[in-house]
Amino acid sequence: MKTGQTVRKAVIPAAGLGTRFLPATKAMPKEMLPLVDKPAIQYVVEEAVRAGIDDILMITGRNKRPLEDHFDRVPFMEQTLEEKGDFDKLAAVREASSLADIHYLRQGDPKGLGHAVLRGRQHVGNEPFAVLLGDDLIDQQDELLTAMMQVQAQTGGSVVALMEVNPSEISAYGCADISPADGGGFVRINELVEKPSAEEAPSNLAVIGRYVLHPAVFDVLEQTPPGRGGEIQLTDALQTLAARDGEGGGVYGVVFRGRRFDTGDKLSYLKAVVTIAAEREDIGEELRLWLKEFTAGSAD
Repeated sequence: MKTGQTVRKAVIPAAGLGTRFLPATKAMPKEMLPLVDKPAIQYVVEEAVRAGIDDILMITGRNKRPLEDHFDRVPFMEQTLEEKGDFDKLAAVREASSLADIHYLRQGDPKGLGHAVLRGRQHVGNEPFAVLLGDDLIDQQDELLTAMMQVQAQTGGSVVALMEVNPSEISAYGCADISPADGGGFVRINELVEKPSAEEAPSNLAVIGRYVLHPAVFDVLEQTPPGRGGEIQLTDALQTLAARDGEGGGVYGVVFRGRRFDTGDKLSYLKAVVTIAAEREDIGEELRLWLKEFTAGSAD
């Protein structure tokens, strides 16, 4: 096993159009859709910060200016809240602008996830880094990203998050063929297949939206031709690294068995809103009571 560097930076691709939520996303980025009273993207940034990452690069596109505004200071609003004595809201507003050092870079041409990651090369430099997809919301009690960073430091390769799914759903994901790895707590990736049919899938382990990557991925992405959908697929680059020995070679997986929501899917997004709200101290009890009444009435 090799020893890796400490992960200090994260890339969050956020250039997608959010067409599954039209017309709500016609004028508002999908990443700004609220989960109770915080936008989805803030939960993702908070996850990175909890793992010790304080330097974040968002890869954006047109109509994504609200992302920058959300994580920026709003002096007039802060002054107004302070003068009104509304210190709880003041703290919440200030929290978003003090989470981390956040930078923004436009993707330009929409050439896929691999291209979005490649755009972060100059900012990341020659060190391992995390990639967090904004559509995946991981339970804040889970330390998935921290575990992945530890595996990257131990192996010196790249690490993906895996999750067991129903075989009938595997065609919506990248799928991993795995074998045991020395050290325990993680597996070795032999092959990654992008959105296979249930019959062709090597397992029911799906790649979900968390990665900790060795910077060698950038050179590979530079040479990776467009794949499925005419886009540069990160999966294809990781497949190349999985077959490579030496510096930056090897891809490993951490199997996640916690709670995850796909906020890019309407039903999963609604489940996330209800779950987060039901667990809040301020509104949770009242919401849970209402849900019991509502579901009982629906059953009649």
